[in-house]
Amino acid sequence: MRILHTSDWHLGKPLEQVSRIEEQKEFIDFLCRIVEEKSVDLVLVAGDIYDTYNPSAAAEELFYEAMDRLSDRGKRAVVVIAGNHDNPERLCAASPLAYKSGVILLGYPRSDAGTLGISRGRIRLVASGPGWLELGVPGCLHHAVIITLPFPSEARLEEVLSQQADEGLLQKAYSDKIGSIFAALNQKFRDDTVNLAVGHLFLRGGKESESERTLQVGGALTVDPGVLPAGAHFIALGHLHRPQQIKSAPCPAYYSGSPLAYSFSEADYSKAVYLIDALPGENAVVEPVYLDCGKPLRKWVAEEGIGQALQWCEEGREQNAWIDLEIVTDRILTAEEQKRLRTLHPGIINIRPRLKGEVTEILSPGSREGRKIDDLFKDYYKYRMGQEISGELLGAFIEVLNDDDDYDDDNNSEDGEAAGPLNGGAKRETEVSGDRRAAEFPRDADD
Repeated sequence: MRILHTSDWHLGKPLEQVSRIEEQKEFIDFLCRIVEEKSVDLVLVAGDIYDTYNPSAAAEELFYEAMDRLSDRGKRAVVVIAGNHDNPERLCAASPLAYKSGVILLGYPRSDAGTLGISRGRIRLVASGPGWLELGVPGCLHHAVIITLPFPSEARLEEVLSQQADEGLLQKAYSDKIGSIFAALNQKFRDDTVNLAVGHLFLRGGKESESERTLQVGGALTVDPGVLPAGAHFIALGHLHRPQQIKSAPCPAYYSGSPLAYSFSEADYSKAVYLIDALPGENAVVEPVYLDCGKPLRKWVAEEGIGQALQWCEEGREQNAWIDLEIVTDRILTAEEQKRLRTLHPGIINIRPRLKGEVTEILSPGSREGRKIDDLFKDYYKYRMGQEISGELLGAFIEVLNDDDDYDDDNNSEDGEAAGPLNGGAKRETEVSGDRRAAEFPRDADD
């Protein structure tokens, strides 16, 4: 059986307000070409299909098109789970139609694929239960048994894992809970099947980047790799955006990463999906397939000032890239200079002046303890823009923040989770502290 592992598409996600839907279409074209050229039997998509709980019509249309093309209308099995960015109900709303083409959409931990069944094509749902399924795949002599774990926040698990606020105890309780789920489902694996798991998790030891949404302040939703099911041929993971193997896991466990670089911290990452060849009783063979779609992200630092930056743009340097530009200068850049830079290179996303002789303090997590959010924003603005924030702009920020707090009091969190056993409907506080917060942080520091 040949399996393809991909995740973290984040359809609809912009880069600093610049749409990347065309680059995402390019990735879907690449992916569909690979599954055909490599004769893939089963596709595993490990969460974060969309970037928000309420994706745009263009993002949803691209997802439905991708499912239709990947499944080849029932000739190839596709299993998709929800990530922390996805609305489980919205992701699975198309299940009655998707299942007819061998596409299985699962939104919550303990979801049972057998509630709808597969009624078209040669893909057979042989058996299923909460959190697992067995598939018969066209052209394969052996069935696949798949453990499925969509993003398991406490709210989605519908239980409080610890009454204590200590982060270490919370982390252990959460990791133990995930371990108990895997231990129970590991019994579904058999010697005569290809045994797989797909989950959206943050495993200890995984390498992060700036574009991933924090699962919980303090890292309480971190899982010990040792609790993964040892009987799996392969574990397909989602959440981290850098392709990587978790080498401390008891079986082959990989993050495929995001198909595009979604922050400039990923400027030098190679992007990939994984191909897995697996047979019962044998070790799986895992091969990365590197992606060549989407514009690259590049960081420029003009140490010689605005003239050097203009020269690079006039020379046509890296015209097909998105650019984060830092300019070392002894004065504030004029609006006309910034406009000229962007005209010469339309791919410039950020222009950040760095004033000569001025040292900007990078705040450590410890130095943020107890500081008000407006003070943190002033420091961030100075770091990004190279100058003090004006009183007018700071006032506008506080006004927006207060308006958003009023909205949050009467509505669900930005991630779409209703106030549940984990967060108790608590308001976001205006000071940053080390106390326990909601499992799905209500505001993304990187978005």
